[in-house]
Amino acid sequence: MAQGGLQPADFETADYRSVLRRLTTLDEEAAGMRAEAIHWYDTRIAAADEAVRSAAEAVDGAKRAVVTAQRTVEQVDARARHLWAEYVHKVGPVAERYGRTPPPATIPRQRSERDASDYLDEVATKVEYTAPARPINGGVKIMFALFGLVGGVAGAIGNHLLRQTGGGATDGTWRDALPVVALLVLLACPVLAVVGAKRVADRRGAGLDATTVATVLITGLVTAGVLVAALRTA
Repeated sequence: MAQGGLQPADFETADYRSVLRRLTTLDEEAAGMRAEAIHWYDTRIAAADEAVRSAAEAVDGAKRAVVTAQRTVEQVDARARHLWAEYVHKVGPVAERYGRTPPPATIPRQRSERDASDYLDEVATKVEYTAPARPINGGVKIMFALFGLVGGVAGAIGNHLLRQTGGGATDGTWRDALPVVALLVLLACPVLAVVGAKRVADRRGAGLDATTVATVLITGLVTAGVLVAALRTA
């Protein structure tokens, strides 16, 4: 019988030395198995602890990412509201068709690596852009002179009608104030012509200079004065 080949079923027929050798061998095998089991257990425990630690770190990282994302969303919303306020202030009533608050965000059709700040920078550039002013050429100056001419004609007609209504009455009624009102109308219409010319200049992105304002105002006053003198003479 080979050494170490004795099985438990052979113990009844085996001699003492063979049984002793087999028991010694079994004890060594059991010790090796116990050591292997302990090593495997320790390895599994270490792996489980590492997995728990990695999961805890991932959870902490996710929490920090959520806080950072929330802060980014708040910053983006605040800047979007600021840009919308600047746009509404610059454009005026045209922007009211979209509401007083910024329109809801939309997902770009072509997704890329750009983030929200890139799009906001692009919007800021567009909001700050101011189209170059178109020059006030000779045709526009003639139109401004026509503004003054129309203002003068309207002032002279209003002045004449109010004076005709008053008729020089001094009876203590409201008719007594009509000559003063007529004079105010005579002076106000050329000023309104300047206001109309200013609106046209604003649409062209050009400001009215002193020469243009004087042209419109003087044209209106001269036209009104000539017409009033002509009507009185007639």
